[in-house]
Amino acid sequence: MAAKIRKGDLVEVIAGAYKDTRGRVIRVQASKNRVWVEKVNIIKRHKRGVSGQTESEIVRKEAPIDLSNVMLVDPKTNQPTRVGFKMVFDISEEERQRLEASGSPVKPRKVRYAKKSGEVLD
Repeated sequence: MAAKIRKGDLVEVIAGAYKDTRGRVIRVQASKNRVWVEKVNIIKRHKRGVSGQTESEIVRKEAPIDLSNVMLVDPKTNQPTRVGFKMVFDISEEERQRLEASGSPVKPRKVRYAKKSGEVLD
């Protein structure tokens, strides 16, 4: 299945302690339905220092949240939206019909689009 949320997308958290928080996607792990979002779900980890080389410290980093708890932000309306897929041609309709009539194969490409506004995301 194609990914509806990808690295670099602006998303809004729709459930949990960080509800209504927006951030960029840092990482997606599709096999476990997990996503890491910038400045969301921050955890602290204590890092032990090596004697004489490095100091011990408390590292703050993002933890994963479930993919179902985020929605993509529509670039046109600036509101959370669902994501759909459609096939589009990179050439005009007239050019596509002319190529198909001549027997040349014309392949569309699969793109993501925002369901609220219809805006193509890719």
